[in-house]
Amino acid sequence: MSRLPQWVGGLGAGLTRLSQRLEDQRRRAEASAAAGDPDELRRAGHADAPAVGSPAVDGPEGDGSAGDRPVGTLTVPRTQLPKAVDGVPGPGSEQVPPAAAAGPPESVPAPPSYAPAVAARPEPVDAVPWGVRVAAEAGWRLLVLAATLWVLARVITTIELVVLAFIAATLITALLQPSVGWLRARGLPRGPATALTFISGFVIMGLVGWFVVWQVQDNIDSVSSRIQEGITELKGWLLKSPFHVTESQINHIAKNLQDAVGANTEAITSAGLEGVTVILEVFTGILLAMFTTLFLLYDGRRIWNWLLKLVPSAAREGVAGAGPRAWRTLTAYVRGTVVVALIDAIFIGIGLYFLNVPLAVPLAVFIFLFAFIPLVGAVVSGALACVIALVANGVFTALMVLAVVLAVQQIEGHVLQPFILGRAVRVHPLAVILSVAAGGLIAGIGGAVVAVPLVAVTNTVVGYLRSYSREQALRMSVAPRGATALGVAPTPPLEPRPSQGHQE
Repeated sequence: MSRLPQWVGGLGAGLTRLSQRLEDQRRRAEASAAAGDPDELRRAGHADAPAVGSPAVDGPEGDGSAGDRPVGTLTVPRTQLPKAVDGVPGPGSEQVPPAAAAGPPESVPAPPSYAPAVAARPEPVDAVPWGVRVAAEAGWRLLVLAATLWVLARVITTIELVVLAFIAATLITALLQPSVGWLRARGLPRGPATALTFISGFVIMGLVGWFVVWQVQDNIDSVSSRIQEGITELKGWLLKSPFHVTESQINHIAKNLQDAVGANTEAITSAGLEGVTVILEVFTGILLAMFTTLFLLYDGRRIWNWLLKLVPSAAREGVAGAGPRAWRTLTAYVRGTVVVALIDAIFIGIGLYFLNVPLAVPLAVFIFLFAFIPLVGAVVSGALACVIALVANGVFTALMVLAVVLAVQQIEGHVLQPFILGRAVRVHPLAVILSVAAGGLIAGIGGAVVAVPLVAVTNTVVGYLRSYSREQALRMSVAPRGATALGVAPTPPLEPRPSQGHQE
């Protein structure tokens, strides 16, 4: 009990000293606030000292509270507190909460417990549905592809003569190249074999063209007179027909035709003047096609090897395998079409000759040429033969010609084409019709001629590249282990792909 008064006395002395120090700090803070020095306030113990010029209202003097002053929390540093007396620790740092905040709160208070939870907004990319994202990705790629095709079509239209000449040369080369290979297999050098094939091929084509022109010029007078007689007979048939056509109506139609021809005389004359330019373009295209054919026959392998060097190395092996297959497809198509067209022309020409139809030989040649336009060419050439037979020899002869044309075309479509072309050129009839129509709209008759072989070659290339990709994927996959590995995952070996050209 003797130490209790001493401990109480020491505690009272410590509290007295603490009170004096707090009073000194308050006075210094008031003086600094009046002088506009916030650093002194912070050193004096105010954590949130007011800015310069901010008002401050003090509480009652000597109570150590902040009262209504808009100041921060008053914190007394631990270094200024009294130490423990006789083992009793001194009080901790005292903190006086402010009565009112001087500015906006430092943090937003948490919502009450009864408030509904609000989910965070997702990223804009995650908010778009997956199907829309896929459609957008495919859409802009399709737009780029369409723009590329449009630019390519514009370029081809600009140099249409060169493109058509090159395509014609490629088709002629596909027709003549087997002859070059046959001659080289018989021991003839490449140069003489190419020259002999080139000269004989173009001489034969020239003779066929000359024969057609000669037949037309030789029979044009008789055909004109027979056409006039046929028109007169057709007029009489219409007057006696059950259609109740009067002679005034027929004369009115004839007058309208004459007026239309007279009104378009200037256009016909200008077209005749432009015919000179057309003839020059035709001769230029023929010469260009001839020189291209000659170099393709002689140097086709070297040209193909040079083209392979332009392909990226990652895709070069696949292209090197697709090229020869595409060339075999094109060769089979051209040779098969020539054989089928020749058979059609011979049999239909014989039928026209025995039915005494004028221009039987020129019509047979036209049937041969139009046979290179699948489906559409046969219809056009057959209709032309029926019209000439109708005008020249009457309705019965026209019906007989129609029967002959239909019979030959049915034999061609169901027997000759499957047997001659076989599986080398297998294109669906819908694809044939659409490709011929698109080719005709884009490039006229030339586009209609090259549309089907282009589709056939594309079909062959795409099919080969698809199978090549599957084989490569099988080769790169991990093979199963064990004794039954070959039976579980057989990997057929790839066919050898010659890196050389597509011609012999």
